[in-house]
Amino acid sequence: MANGTAQEIDPGNAGHYRFLADIPVRLSVEVGQVTKTLAEIMALEEGAVVELGRPANELLDIKVNGALVAKGEIVTVDGRFAIRVAEVVTQNVGTGKIERRAS
Repeated sequence: MANGTAQEIDPGNAGHYRFLADIPVRLSVEVGQVTKTLAEIMALEEGAVVELGRPANELLDIKVNGALVAKGEIVTVDGRFAIRVAEVVTQNVGTGKIERRAS
C-alpha cells in the first residue's frame, strides 16, 4: 500500500474497509530466531554473536500484529533501515485473530 488507503485493499469493496483504515496496527520484520537456554542468554557479553536460524539469502517475514502478510528484503533509506516488499502472502488473509493489547 503506497498511502494506506482502504481503496488499495480492494477497490470494489472499499466501503467495507474504510472504517478500518485509521486503526493502528503493529508492523514488524522478523530477521530470524533461535532457541537458547536462560543460562546461555545470561552468559552473553558485549560483542557476542548469536546466529539465527534463517539463511542470509532468504527473504524476511513482514508481520502485522504477529500475522505473516508479506516477505521482503532490507534496504536503507536516508540512513535508516527499511524493508522492500518482495512478495505478498495471501494465504493468511481472512484467517487472522483479533488481539487486544493494553496501551
